[in-house]
Amino acid sequence: MREIKVAATQMACSENTDENVDKAIELITKASKEGANIILIQELFGNVYFCKDQKDQYFDLAMPFDGHPILNTMSKVAKEHNVVLPISYFEKSNKAYFNSVAIINADGSILGNYRKSHIPDGPGYQEKFYFNPGDTGFKVWDTSFAKIGVGICWDQWSSEAARIMSLQGAEVIFYPTAIGGEPDSEDDYDSSDMWQRAMIGHSACNQVPIVASNRIGTESGDTCNNFFYGRSFITDYKSDMLAEGSRDKEEVLVASINLDEAESFRRTWGIFRDRRPDLYAPLMSLDG
Repeated sequence: MREIKVAATQMACSENTDENVDKAIELITKASKEGANIILIQELFGNVYFCKDQKDQYFDLAMPFDGHPILNTMSKVAKEHNVVLPISYFEKSNKAYFNSVAIINADGSILGNYRKSHIPDGPGYQEKFYFNPGDTGFKVWDTSFAKIGVGICWDQWSSEAARIMSLQGAEVIFYPTAIGGEPDSEDDYDSSDMWQRAMIGHSACNQVPIVASNRIGTESGDTCNNFFYGRSFITDYKSDMLAEGSRDKEEVLVASINLDEAESFRRTWGIFRDRRPDLYAPLMSLDG
């Protein structure tokens, strides 16, 4: 039976990229010592979540995929610990800017790049100012331990993305995230339960394990402050919660996944057998 261990991590970030990367490496090392094979670090961990405000200076954080210093460092870390690392970073490609994840295999090789497809725009999350919509489409990578799919934060609210990755053969889906308070909410609405339920629903509807990593800590901006609520988690292929993080502590969550049991369950349950793509054309339009 193919059994792997996956890890979700969470941490607070500062404007010191070197310190953030070192902290991420500490979490990866800890997860590796606990036996994790695939380890997820949160969205845009290299700096503060700068999308709270529209400030030109933050474009200077973006660098090309080829030769990106964070990816070069994490490639060495992956090889040293024999782990797979989906790594979030701010990508510059000529005149375009993307919120991206590179998939680094356990031998240190970079298997490819995914660019965030769904870009939010609202108080505290002004990502459309910084990022072009991703043009890679949804992808699955055959890593050393499992076939994995990756969505980035706002992607996790789209059931279509999870279904596409599942149809492409994803055995585990990973979501690096930066989400917390709703700065414009008069009633201090806490979206963390709904955030979890959205992805738990993807797990149930596709019978696929989900790994979500969210940042923690309060970050101050010019137009708002935001508290990132953590609660990173891991589900199994039946959507049962295997591990859940706190709201405010730096943590490593590790859980075991039996890939063969999951595949057997999917085959016998019949969800993919009974799909009706011939009826789904309205999904191809914005208004249905």
